[in-house]
Amino acid sequence: MIDKVDRRILSILQTDATVPVAEIGRRVGLSTTPCWRRIQKLEEDGVIRKRVALLDAAKINAKVTAFVSITTNQHTDDWLKKFADVIREFPEVVEFYRMAGSVDYLLRVVVPDIEAYDVFYKKLIAKIDIADVSTTFAMEQIKNTSELPLNYIVIGKEKAGSSD
Repeated sequence: MIDKVDRRILSILQTDATVPVAEIGRRVGLSTTPCWRRIQKLEEDGVIRKRVALLDAAKINAKVTAFVSITTNQHTDDWLKKFADVIREFPEVVEFYRMAGSVDYLLRVVVPDIEAYDVFYKKLIAKIDIADVSTTFAMEQIKNTSELPLNYIVIGKEKAGSSD
């Protein structure tokens, strides 16, 4: 069960995972060892999946973002497994969702330019049968965060959506 202290720890780590445990403990009112134990428990429970460095896409020449909507006429578990395996081969695909509605799958793809996207597209359609592919390109990124909203964590008898 996550409590208010855990939620504050998660907030700090989502903002900057390099903050030393002693500093996190100070901010949440714990000494270093109990704070470290809480972080380890959050990791063991899978609440914290991993800690990563966030890179500037333009500085690594991945400045074009494409949203790829995919429709298929095949809706079997075997086809989905094959499709997921194919998508895992492409490092350009940074997000992959199975959707509800008129689109079956949505990909977020990052590439250096339109030509690189075309190469990706041709490789993709050569590997798996897809009924329809529609791509839109982002003109400007207005908001991008890896921070999940923590105010939905239910603590004790607290209602979801309340803030602390």
